[in-house]
Amino acid sequence: MMRSGRIALITLCFSIVASLAHAQDPAAPRWSLAIHGGAGVIERAGLTPEQDAAYRAALQRALDAGSAVLARDGSALDAVQAAVQVMEDDPLFNAGRGAVFTAAGRNELDAAVMNGADLTAGAVAGLTTTRHPVAAARAVMEQSPHVMLIGPGADAFAAQAGLEQVDPAFFFTERRWQGLIKALTEAGLPLPARPADVSTPGAQAAVAPPLNERKFGTVGAVALDSRGRLAAATSTGGMTAKRWGRVGDVPIIGAGTYASNADGCAVSATGSGEYFIRSTVARDICRRTADGATVQAAAEAEIADVGSIGGDGGVIVMGLTGTPAFAMNTSGMYRGAVSSTAAARVAIYADEP
Repeated sequence: MMRSGRIALITLCFSIVASLAHAQDPAAPRWSLAIHGGAGVIERAGLTPEQDAAYRAALQRALDAGSAVLARDGSALDAVQAAVQVMEDDPLFNAGRGAVFTAAGRNELDAAVMNGADLTAGAVAGLTTTRHPVAAARAVMEQSPHVMLIGPGADAFAAQAGLEQVDPAFFFTERRWQGLIKALTEAGLPLPARPADVSTPGAQAAVAPPLNERKFGTVGAVALDSRGRLAAATSTGGMTAKRWGRVGDVPIIGAGTYASNADGCAVSATGSGEYFIRSTVARDICRRTADGATVQAAAEAEIADVGSIGGDGGVIVMGLTGTPAFAMNTSGMYRGAVSSTAAARVAIYADEP
């Protein structure tokens, strides 16, 4: 049987199994979506009421975009892409516009997507001109024979695929630039020249208030659609002042991003990428659910394992029942969820339900 035929058969089988599972539990949501906007040292004392409200509103906009897709019986893949693209365009988050800078003064963007129905996946790393890295990752999955593309070649592929290209100055925000200057100064490293043709200091304060929280910069989404298909997407600007072409866990399939209907889970992670790579966090969570663990138990156990080797961060997980899970070993994680049977809710601090 040709590969395309096998994939179609597998997808059909997963859809039938998921439909039967939903039929056995009429209370299960028809569709469900969960998102995150990064984890880290995020405490009530560190956010003004205005900043708290701004992040909650931004999370709600992402939920609205993704849930609109699912409510009209769209695919989980379309939903996670829609939610992540909203956050990529929001300077409050470290992904797309608002991404942190490398030591050389550049924004280098990574992203990944995965379709749980057939295990297809796409990833990009080191993008500098593609407006929506998550769209580029999906294009790699659907329009190339590859799983990951990096650097100028990835941007060239995205442009060839018809994705919007922008001047690198599009991604610039004053808050992230000042964060770079501070990090390089503290490390005793040389300061790069300020990018040309960007706004003057302070011009973006209204849309991206300067915050002092230590946050791992990643956004992500996981979803279950009305046909029982799971999907995951993740996007990031990486680490402030990263050097030598460093790439974290986000575009590594099985580390920061994974989805498998067969295993019954979809995962998007945020945290100290080197530790998440070593622990193969996303794939391990799905292994745990395949072995019978609930998505919440699997998420908590995996984050505990990451913590045991020195890693910090969090995960969002979606299972075939449509119940999302959130787990973190930090004081906060920007996050939210909505389903066909539950109103949207957003949260920031670890002690929020």
